Amino acid sequence: MKEKNVLITIFGGTGDLAQRKLYPSLFRLYLKGELQESFAVIGTARRPWSDEKYREVVQETIKDIAESTEQAKTFSEHFYYQSHDVTDTEHYDHLKDLADRLDKQYDLQGNRLFYLAMSPNFFGTIVQHLESQGMLDTDGYHRVIIEKPFGTDYESAKKLNEEINDVFSEQEIYRIDHYLGKEMIQNISAIRFANNIFESMWNNRYIDNIQINISENLGVEERGGYYDKSGALKDMVQNHILQVLALLAMEPPIEFSERGIRQEKIKALDSVRIYTPEEVKENFVRGQYDDGHLEDKTFTGYRKEDNVDPNSATETFVAGKFQLDNFRWSGVPFYVRTGKRLTEKGTRINIVFKPTPVNVFKTSITEPSEQETLAPNVLTIYIQPTEGFSLSLNGKEVGNSFDMIPVKLDYRNSAEIIGNTPEAYEKLLLDAFEGDGTNFTHWDEVAQSWRIVDVIRHAWDNETPDFPNYAAGTMGPKAAYDLLAKDGFEWIWTPDEWYRERNLL
Repeated sequence: MKEKNVLITIFGGTGDLAQRKLYPSLFRLYLKGELQESFAVIGTARRPWSDEKYREVVQETIKDIAESTEQAKTFSEHFYYQSHDVTDTEHYDHLKDLADRLDKQYDLQGNRLFYLAMSPNFFGTIVQHLESQGMLDTDGYHRVIIEKPFGTDYESAKKLNEEINDVFSEQEIYRIDHYLGKEMIQNISAIRFANNIFESMWNNRYIDNIQINISENLGVEERGGYYDKSGALKDMVQNHILQVLALLAMEPPIEFSERGIRQEKIKALDSVRIYTPEEVKENFVRGQYDDGHLEDKTFTGYRKEDNVDPNSATETFVAGKFQLDNFRWSGVPFYVRTGKRLTEKGTRINIVFKPTPVNVFKTSITEPSEQETLAPNVLTIYIQPTEGFSLSLNGKEVGNSFDMIPVKLDYRNSAEIIGNTPEAYEKLLLDAFEGDGTNFTHWDEVAQSWRIVDVIRHAWDNETPDFPNYAAGTMGPKAAYDLLAKDGFEWIWTPDEWYRERNLL
């Protein structure tokens, strides 16, 4: 293991993301020896903190994973703070002086990583000042990590990308999507390409449909102001869901490398059909949660949440059908579903295989029975909160008859394994230190995702939705079930049924 010599500058260093994700992830890399003596972190934000105050905050964020107070203190001594106005040129001069001093003090070899954990409105301003004020005048590498949202539509994303490209090359830009750092997302490729039983059947000859679910049981919480300007389509479909779809749909890369995977993901996204406004109405459903209850809990409707317009037309739920126009996937619908205040928190993928052409176990040729319909074989990939996969098969029920029952072959990672699994941000930060962009999104992926989503957004913006249309605690509006039913399919994951059977919903 080679120690990473690097100066990390975090714009938005006092924010929630930095405290919840970045500092604990950096500390875990420190514990593993990836970061040792030759690293330093500069946190910048408007707050007038001192180095001592900043270090106290860092120590507080890692207190539950540090082996001792002394260990946390030693780690935090690598952290420095500068109060900073990103629009003030003089502040970048002070930032450069601090960076140059730390570079010599810690032998950082001129390697600089900039993490922009703040509003995209300032991205262009920040990178331009980094260049103009000499922050990039070192012999080491210079990389920038950018949080979502990357634009609000294709045109704004294109403008933002051009601003950043004026300073950093595409190879130096790391657009982070934390879903790509999750263990089971990375396992999609392993399950598919390392098992001929699946790869040989990973096409429209054997697969009926694919379902991607990202369900949240929480509401918008304190993010009402942001969410009301975004909505589920932009917040989840444009990035997380389309990235997962690309991994599922891509062709096998020539080699399992950053370049190989990226090329195939881009091809997969390019094959996603871009709908007309009329096709959007046929293939996509939106929803907004109302008051509801689940077990002994009651929930408030979206329009009653803090910082939300009481007449808001923002969707908190999206279900839809993507179609890919290529040889492998023609005719196979990719169903997606995501939303707030649904029954359970969970991310899972269901690969639904085609039924056998003939059910030889039917009771009678002349008297059709329920036994004529076999349950589909389904490969399920569990991403969170549990991790693992299962395969459902049909087996014979014990007894004299030949009645079929679904049998599930199930593997889940243990709590111990999950507890020791690197957090997504930890993995992605290490990738950025090592210059590996495999699990980050290329501009071509971002651009095509926005082209796909923009037509859906524009079609919706021209109509007034009938909101709210689903009760909090359920799995979305009835129209989301009708969407699959009209194709002769149904959602595989139905956690709400368990609660309804027990009169808890």
